[in-house]
Amino acid sequence: MSKILIITGDAAETLEVFYPYHRLQEAGYEVHLGAPAKRKLQFVVHDFVDGFDTYTEKLGHTWDADIALADVDPADYVAIVVPGGRAPEYLRNNEDAKRIVRYFAAQDAPIAATCHGPLLLGAAGVLEGRTSSAYPELAIDVETAGGVFENGGGVVDGALVTARAWPDNGTWMKAFLEVLAAHEASAAEAA
Repeated sequence: MSKILIITGDAAETLEVFYPYHRLQEAGYEVHLGAPAKRKLQFVVHDFVDGFDTYTEKLGHTWDADIALADVDPADYVAIVVPGGRAPEYLRNNEDAKRIVRYFAAQDAPIAATCHGPLLLGAAGVLEGRTSSAYPELAIDVETAGGVFENGGGVVDGALVTARAWPDNGTWMKAFLEVLAAHEASAAEAA
């Protein structure tokens, strides 16, 4: 069974972790959560409330990380997923998180990121010349990292699949599963 790594941490958006986690399991993948440390993580719930200039945040579910990022051998995985929430804000400073992202970008292997997830991709230096979605207020961050921002729910640029936030989960994972299938078919032909 092929394995996929979700790179996350405390304050990740619950829906952006759980939806890909369960959807990828349903598709037959073994899914691991990688975080700065192997411990219980506290996720959050972001919502959009009339009258607020930005989203609100409440405590969400907790979930155990399967592996510390320092212990990840990227070659053990066929793809990575980077959920949003606030976790990418500090993960972009984590050398192991950036090492893993760079490995997948160099291999042209599937990468999915949503919401604030592209902050980690930008910090890893893999958005240069790439088209990426993100939470719309992060358009400037995508562009500062050398990328082209596209305000969409399942933006595909080669093996990179990005989205704006949890309301895009369906279109984001649909596009990512198509990229995964094409990548695995190509790998099988090459073998």
